Amino acid sequence: MAPEYASDGQFSVKSDVFSFGILLLEIVSGKKNRGFYHLDNKLNLIGHAWKLWNKGMPSELIDPCYQESCNLTEVIRCIHISLLCVQQHPDDRPCMPSVILMLGSEIVLPQPKQPGFLADRKSIGPDSLLSIPESSSSNSITISELEAR
Repeated sequence: MAPEYASDGQFSVKSDVFSFGILLLEIVSGKKNRGFYHLDNKLNLIGHAWKLWNKGMPSELIDPCYQESCNLTEVIRCIHISLLCVQQHPDDRPCMPSVILMLGSEIVLPQPKQPGFLADRKSIGPDSLLSIPESSSSNSITISELEAR
């Protein structure tokens, strides 16, 4: 889910680009973003990919099942494109036609900016859950029965 939708309820075509970036990361890594866990850190999949990218080790994100048989240059390019898709600000994300062009060609890619939702799970604990404001809604339903005259 795109950060702007999660925080403000704003949805746009750039929200779909964000979701595509997540999907691409999940395919490359063989891991789901939801429930992602890595022994070395408590980041989510996006944060882990960003950390590896900045360390110059994006190939460590690749699923070991096909790391040996894949075209490493192409897969790292997919990681690069996925990080462009999950950038924090929607205006920084490419549009889908540009993403398709990036995937199907060898054009030079811009450097990605910080992604949205760099969740560090160590900050989430029982105490932090207490500070989340509760919201509720009341729903009602009306049932009408039709009878013939």
